[in-house]
Amino acid sequence: MSFLPQLARDMQVSEPRAGQFVSAYALGVVVGAPSITVLSAALPRRGLLVALLGWFAISTCLGAMAAGHGQMMAARFAAGLPHGAYLGAAALAAAAQVGPRRRAWAVSRVFLGLTIATLVGVPLASWLSQALSWRSAFLVVSGLATVSALLLVLAPGSPDPAGGRPWGELRALAKAQVWLTLAIGAIGFGGMFAVYAFLASTLTDVTRLEPHLVPVMFGVFGLGLTVGNIVAPSFADRAPLPSAGAVLLWSLIALAIFPLAARSPVWVGIDVFLIGGSQALGVVLQTRLMEVSGDAQALPAALNHSAFNIANAIGPAAGGVAISHGLGWTATGPVGAALAACGLLVWLFSTGLEHRRSGRGGSTGGTRGTRVPRTMPTPTPGAPGPGPGRIEPASADRRENGRAGRF
Repeated sequence: MSFLPQLARDMQVSEPRAGQFVSAYALGVVVGAPSITVLSAALPRRGLLVALLGWFAISTCLGAMAAGHGQMMAARFAAGLPHGAYLGAAALAAAAQVGPRRRAWAVSRVFLGLTIATLVGVPLASWLSQALSWRSAFLVVSGLATVSALLLVLAPGSPDPAGGRPWGELRALAKAQVWLTLAIGAIGFGGMFAVYAFLASTLTDVTRLEPHLVPVMFGVFGLGLTVGNIVAPSFADRAPLPSAGAVLLWSLIALAIFPLAARSPVWVGIDVFLIGGSQALGVVLQTRLMEVSGDAQALPAALNHSAFNIANAIGPAAGGVAISHGLGWTATGPVGAALAACGLLVWLFSTGLEHRRSGRGGSTGGTRGTRVPRTMPTPTPGAPGPGPGRIEPASADRRENGRAGRF
C-alpha cells in the first residue's frame, strides 16, 4: 500500500483501480483461511507453518514478475491464500506455550511481528520503490519469507503434535458469539484500511509532504500499531469484549478527525499514530475467539484473519468509491469512521446478547479465567465418589490447561 502510486503508474492503471490489488490479496485470505485450516487440521503444526511460508514466498515472487493488471491480480490472490491459516496456526501455537491466563500476551507477540513489519518493512518498501522499483520490494518480502521458513525448521521446540479432526473444527461455527466476533472485525476494521490504502497520496497531495518523508509517516503508523499491540493484551486478557468496544470507539474518533488533521504535517502525524494503534483490535478479537469457540479453535483463529481481510477489501473499495466521486483523498476518513461505527453497533449487539444470557444464568462462552463450579451430588452410603459438596473444575479448563506447551 505504501507504494501504490508507483505500482499504479507502472501498471498503467488509475490509483483506485490499483487498489484492487489490495482487495485481491484480501480475497485470497478470505478464501484460503477456512479452506486450508479445515483441510490441514490433521497435519503437524510446524510443518504446516513452514509450507505456508513457502507458498507465500513463491506467490510474492510471482507478483514481482507480473507484467500486467491480470497477472498481478492472480499473484496477489495466490499470496493471500496462506495468510489467515498461517497467522491463525501461529497464534494458537504461541498461546499453547503459556496457558489460558496469558493468551492475549502470547497472541500479541505473534502480532508484534506484523507491527515490526509495518514499523520497519513498510517504510523500507516505500523507500525501495522510490529508489529502485516496487518489484524490488516484492522480492525482498519473498526473500524474508523464505528465511523465516528456514528459521522455523531449525528452531528448537517441544514435539510437534498432529492436529485434530478436519471436520471437528466446524463445531465452532454453531456459536453465535463466534460469528458476531468475526463480524466486528470484518466491518469495524475496514475503517482503518480505508485511510491506510490511500495514505501515501493523501500525504503528498493534501498534506504536501515531500515524497521522501512519506516513508517516515508510515513508520509513525507502525509505531502506533506497535504501542497498541503492547498495551492491549493487559486489558484483553481480563476483559476482551469491553476492550474491543474501547478500541472501536478509539478508531472511530481518530478516523473522524482525519480530514482536519490531514491539513497539517504535525496533526496528521498524531492522527496516523492513533489510527495505527487501533490495529490492537486484532489481538483483542483473537483472544475473544479463543474464549468463545470452545475446543474447535483453529478454524475461528484463521477466520479472524479472513474477517480482517474482508475489512481490507471493504475499506479500500469504499474509500476508492468516495475518491472516484470527487470527494477528495480525505474522504477516506469519514468513510472509515462510518465503518468503525457499524462495527461498534455489532459489538453492542454482541454485548447485549451476552448480558441477556448471563442474566438467565446460561453459559456465555466466556468470562476468561473463571471456573464454573459443579457441585457433585451426595453419593449413596458406601458408594465411591468425591463426597458431598466437593467442587470440581470445569472440564474445559482441564482440557485447555492440558494443551499448554503443545507446538
